[in-house]
Amino acid sequence: MANKRPKPEEIVSKLRQVEVLMGQGMRRLDAIRQIGVVEQTYYRWRKKYGGMGVDQLKELKRLQKENDRLRRAVSDLTLDKLILKEAAKGVMAV
Repeated sequence: MANKRPKPEEIVSKLRQVEVLMGQGMRRLDAIRQIGVVEQTYYRWRKKYGGMGVDQLKELKRLQKENDRLRRAVSDLTLDKLILKEAAKGVMAV
């Protein structure tokens, strides 16, 4: 059975849980183990999502989707432009 990757919202929640446990006096390594991840994963998550709230995370996801959409639009337009250039060269040669 494959491990299921947590959603970004779950990651932010787990990062907050570690902060709370550390605030209650638990050692960082013990708090990381309690949320069920290895130390390396915790630090990778903290680097990517640290200090982010759920609202900021939703905004980030929205912006990433918009960025992907715009990249596809630009690539489609670039391809159209190249096709038109090639067609114009063919007309000029005749």
